[in-house]
Amino acid sequence: MKRFACGALLLGTVMATAATAAEHFDPAETFARLTLPESVNGERGPDGAPGPAYWQNRADYSIRARLLPATRELSGDELITYTNNSPQRLGSLWLQLDQNMYRADARAAGSRALLAARLHLPLADAVTQGFGLDAVEVERGGKRSPADTLVSDTRLQIRLAQPLPPHGTVRLHIRYHYTVPGVGGGRTGWVASRNGDIYAIAQWYPRMAVFDDLRGWDTLPYIGAEFYLEYGDFDYYLTVPSDMLVVGSGELVNPQDVLTGAERARLERARHSDATVMIRGPADVADAAARPRRSAELTWHFRMHQTRDVAFAASRAFIWDAARINLPDHKTALAMSVYPVESAGESAWGRSTQYFKDAVEHFSQRWYPYPWPVAVNVAGPVSAMEYPGMAFDELHDAGKTLFIYSAHEIGHSWFPMIVGTNERRDTWMDEGFNTFIDIFESDDFNHGEFGPKRDNEYAAGGGNPVEEIQGVLKDPAAPVLLTNGDAIGQKYSHTVSYFKSALGLTLLREQILGPARFDYAFRKFIRDWAYRHPSPSDFFRTMDSAGGEDLSWFWRGWYFNNWDLDLAVTHVTYTDGDPARGATVSLANRDRLVMPATLQVVYADGTRRRIPVPVETWLTQREAQIALGGGGPITEVTVDPDQVLPDEDRSNNTLQGPF
Repeated sequence: MKRFACGALLLGTVMATAATAAEHFDPAETFARLTLPESVNGERGPDGAPGPAYWQNRADYSIRARLLPATRELSGDELITYTNNSPQRLGSLWLQLDQNMYRADARAAGSRALLAARLHLPLADAVTQGFGLDAVEVERGGKRSPADTLVSDTRLQIRLAQPLPPHGTVRLHIRYHYTVPGVGGGRTGWVASRNGDIYAIAQWYPRMAVFDDLRGWDTLPYIGAEFYLEYGDFDYYLTVPSDMLVVGSGELVNPQDVLTGAERARLERARHSDATVMIRGPADVADAAARPRRSAELTWHFRMHQTRDVAFAASRAFIWDAARINLPDHKTALAMSVYPVESAGESAWGRSTQYFKDAVEHFSQRWYPYPWPVAVNVAGPVSAMEYPGMAFDELHDAGKTLFIYSAHEIGHSWFPMIVGTNERRDTWMDEGFNTFIDIFESDDFNHGEFGPKRDNEYAAGGGNPVEEIQGVLKDPAAPVLLTNGDAIGQKYSHTVSYFKSALGLTLLREQILGPARFDYAFRKFIRDWAYRHPSPSDFFRTMDSAGGEDLSWFWRGWYFNNWDLDLAVTHVTYTDGDPARGATVSLANRDRLVMPATLQVVYADGTRRRIPVPVETWLTQREAQIALGGGGPITEVTVDPDQVLPDEDRSNNTLQGPF
């Protein structure tokens, strides 16, 4: 809600009336009791927090992989230790085989072709045979045996000879290989640069699907929406040609084996520097002696704790720089960037590490501390994609574009990498929440150099954000926020999942709850669900309970529906015809959405009054009478004078005098 001064300036009171002025608004519909999709139970509490019986399964990974640039092939040998913390006996296990998305016969083939055409991507270079599974074995009691498996598109089912009991553990051994797709791969792939190919590698190992308390196994196929993954620890080894530099999610465990003494010394200096330190500069890229050459290949060892995924990038073309991130409680991490020579320069990737450093510091201070030792930005074939502790951005990005993408992608470390929402189903809970926190980073960075971010970065021309959303609210074909990610489609994906969701949080913070109540509740939601799997209902209940407001009317109008708001000033009448005795303003609500609003009254002597109009004004009526005491002749009355509400028709927001 907006804050208003109290005292003699605000003499208005809201008075009920039985007048009917709306075509669509029905108070009984808007304010009806709301039943949320997921019920309260032992796993999920009435206040939106995990319940006393909440459980979550766990997947720990040990992976050894080799990248062969000559054939574009990645091969791997992984061990998954899967722990069943559920109360259920599991007769089978499901894994995700995301590389199968690139098969010509994949379910995603049609949607990928449409996306490639829209983005002018070369689709042919991203058609592969997907994962080749060389061996799948189940280990129980120290004994390994071939698994009974079934592959269905991007999913692998392992049917267990003996069900996995509650609190039981099973170890899966998988050997696999696949061809890395080209730049048309979208979220992963390779691209040529001046000094060598750049590989951005993700979805590079079979990953456990989630078994949760809401659906059991969540096995939506991978056809475009993002991911839903279990948490665990990762220990992984990457063998690549010795002239390549590798960066990965988590911490490099063996720098002495893969870095020169000079590189290690510069890296140590970066750990104590707020300024960017060059670890590997342009001259090093051109100098073969600047890389260790003990053998034809080197093996890089990375480790990351309490994460849902890992990704990496590799190239002989990388420049590498880094700087210290200052975190709460005197902790630190490293911001790093890798990019080719042609992407260097202060107008381009030369500032990337400072973008990352600033974003992580501000997100950590404002919302929740960054938990991992490194945050890496990669310039390569992938435009704007996020993984834990890592972002893939396009090597030609520069200026404000690079800043926006960098801040947004590393912001995903909070949603969904820390708060483990289901991106496949509830895209608005990661993209929209992340777009919302971007607003503050754009304001904060270098005194607002790239701010304010109040418009949808994907909308041409920018403008007033509450006006830009009107196209969605008026479009009968537009999906509501509570729509599965894959069902939203490219036409609406950014406007709905990113922008409408972010604007919803902005309205909650600035107009409905106010910053103090909103920030407390939102931070509680992050703390409660860090490294866990919240549902939409958990978010709604948290904001109701911790924010101290029954927001059913807002959830129903903004999230369950695309309802419009239309407030209108209809009449101004003086008390007994005498302006000195006061006036009554008639205010109508003409559509289904309601919002707290501000009524501004301008008097002939130049005095202005602002009167708050709470949502309770509309509990039983479609038109309200706002009584004003004294003040003299009125020249103008406006509802929502600052245009902060998504009002569909501003032409009826102002009524001009004389009255």
